[in-house]
Amino acid sequence: MRVLAPPPGHPLLGRPLCRADGCTATAWNGKPGNVCRACWTRLARQGLSAQEITSASRLPAVPARAAGCAVTGCGRAPSAPRSLLCVSHRNLFYLMGRPLLEDFLASPRVRPLPSRETCRVLACIRMADGRHGLCQAHHADWRAAKAAGPGLDQRNWQMTAPAVAEAGMVSLRGLAPLVVTEVLYGIQQHTRSGTKISETVLRSVCDELRRQQAAAIAECDPGRVRSTHARTLLKAMTCHVRRALASPDTEHARDVWDLAVFGHGGGLSFTGISQPWLRQAAKRWARAELPRHRGAGAGNVREAVNSLGWLSGSLRARPDHGDAPAVLGRADIENFLNRLACCQSAGKISHYRRVAICRDIQRILLQIRALALSGPGRAADKLAGGFVMQPGDVPAEQEPAEPGRDLPPQVMRVLCENLPALEPPEIQVAVQIAIDTGRRPEDICALPLDCLARDKDNLPILVYDNAKAGRLGRRLPVSESTAQVIAAQQRRTRARFPATPAGELKLLPSPRRNPAGRRPITRQMLDKRHRAWIAGLPASGGSQSGTSRIVVYCYRHTYAQRHADAGVPVDVLAGLLDHRNLNITRRYYRAGETRRREAVDKVTARSFDRHGNRIWREAAALLESEHARYAIGEVAVPYGTCTEPSNVRAGGGACPVRFRCAGCDHFRTNASYLPDLTAYLDDLLRTRERLAAAIGGIDDWARADATPAEEEISRIRRLISQIKAGIAELPDAERAAIDEAVTIVRRHRSVSLGMPVIRTGAPATATTTEATA
Repeated sequence: MRVLAPPPGHPLLGRPLCRADGCTATAWNGKPGNVCRACWTRLARQGLSAQEITSASRLPAVPARAAGCAVTGCGRAPSAPRSLLCVSHRNLFYLMGRPLLEDFLASPRVRPLPSRETCRVLACIRMADGRHGLCQAHHADWRAAKAAGPGLDQRNWQMTAPAVAEAGMVSLRGLAPLVVTEVLYGIQQHTRSGTKISETVLRSVCDELRRQQAAAIAECDPGRVRSTHARTLLKAMTCHVRRALASPDTEHARDVWDLAVFGHGGGLSFTGISQPWLRQAAKRWARAELPRHRGAGAGNVREAVNSLGWLSGSLRARPDHGDAPAVLGRADIENFLNRLACCQSAGKISHYRRVAICRDIQRILLQIRALALSGPGRAADKLAGGFVMQPGDVPAEQEPAEPGRDLPPQVMRVLCENLPALEPPEIQVAVQIAIDTGRRPEDICALPLDCLARDKDNLPILVYDNAKAGRLGRRLPVSESTAQVIAAQQRRTRARFPATPAGELKLLPSPRRNPAGRRPITRQMLDKRHRAWIAGLPASGGSQSGTSRIVVYCYRHTYAQRHADAGVPVDVLAGLLDHRNLNITRRYYRAGETRRREAVDKVTARSFDRHGNRIWREAAALLESEHARYAIGEVAVPYGTCTEPSNVRAGGGACPVRFRCAGCDHFRTNASYLPDLTAYLDDLLRTRERLAAAIGGIDDWARADATPAEEEISRIRRLISQIKAGIAELPDAERAAIDEAVTIVRRHRSVSLGMPVIRTGAPATATTTEATA
């Protein structure tokens, strides 16, 4: 019959049924209680209120519908759902004066009639009523259409008119056989992705295909579809059908590729390249390059093709528009480079984009020759050897002063305090995992349900896949609090999809198009919800760094910076971030000159001499001196800095007083050396106690020389007290800033701990003379 009638209980194609007993109609969305329009009206006429209809556990049954005409042997159907007679017998019934039904059926004038032909409207499955050959509904529609347009062709109207809407049924009649197959295939592929299809939307699509008399689904113009949902479904079906018949060879001939054919998402357009030879070479290069990328890596190929568009625009300025590859040379490359420099100076592109374009062009031109595309009969036939970019043609990349992607502690504090307001729960858990573990957003979205494991010490381990590097089953130690968050999400997912095997579920299932829980939330959804959440936070949350730069990936940089500040070595941090290259890891936490200078400013502004007195020099001169000394490798001693000239010339390794810094006016220190001073004081006290014990074999002069002086111990103790008192008198905010600055300075300090050397020269000569005498 070419009528699609999915079972009502189908999770994607089904429909909610009316609760009234015996009713097979679809429930009315506009009213509560899950009843259809007809039953709502029927029950209201029976005196039931809206509250009674909604709260009733069981509703009165629908009156039984006659299976056929009450006249025995009549092959025609009743004219209405609750009618007992077909149209012809009903008319006779009224003609006879509406007698009792029993008398009417016993009358010799009443004889069974043969069944009529079906309605002449191709989409309709109802029987025709009367001599016009149409069912009652279509007869009324035809009269209305004819009145609106007197010249309307009845035959064409019968071919294009939609079927009468029947609950749970979609008519495919009147469609070309190929279109029927394409519609069924489109439904199959669309539901395979977990998308629901409403029968109303599907009916609208079929009606439009019938109205346009399309021989194939690709011939139907979506712009003529009034419903937005139907237009979207029609486009999706057309895409599914095209992909079913597509291959890399067929896409190669097109100027706009569907990357799904190559195993990627999105599209790839070559329309920005006007030279035929360059466009064909770009297609051949892209086809060879796409298999080398995973996940969202196709975006790199797309950016490279866009870079070729810049080269194509530069070649169009030639008299021959760059269509002859054999006449191109070094001058064309220079014109292209100057064009990019001009665009950067005009603000059309950034320096970063200029460098990226040059690198892409350099790489593609080399690979065009490596793929033999410049050979005879190939796309870039006789491409000139001088048409290539030299290594020096790529501008130097600017080194940023700061990595700039880790978030300050005060911002993280506001984010964590407002995390419970993030909805839905899957997005909240994803952000919390990103903050706690520093994983990439795409790796978090793809976490399976059983991503939490335990090691031999029963400590939690996060098991994830590094999709970017292609390393699967990575194991990351996590805290118990993070494990509790993951376990709670596992219970929610398991309760939401109890029928799906646990091995097929995702930890963060998508709330849309996901009836079985096998589809995770997407990176786009995570970014969108996170962006909306950030925009609604208090002003203090984004005042320090700007809400525009607070993205999900920032949590990975913050994770790295947090561990680097805690003193985690770079090789260990590389393992935590799952990096093979340590240079990549250093980009995540490296403190640049700006941050280091701010830290030096904070600690040097509170410098002390050996007596514990604050150094009240001109602030600007002091700080600039400190910056210069830090830049050239300041002369450092174990517990501060030294300005004694001979020790400075020797690089800090020739102290004339054997590092008795507490007794030298050339010594000064600050809060960043407080741990070293404390350790030195403890060492002095331990040494004094040990030498005070009875140790044989040591002369008195040697014991006296090795025993720390009480004056040195008192001075070091007083110096530590003065530094602590100076910090304690600061407000909490300034004290926190000092602590952070101390951490940065200590991490980037290179202190020479060398012992004093034995002097040569004049002192040695005097010693020799005394020995001779």
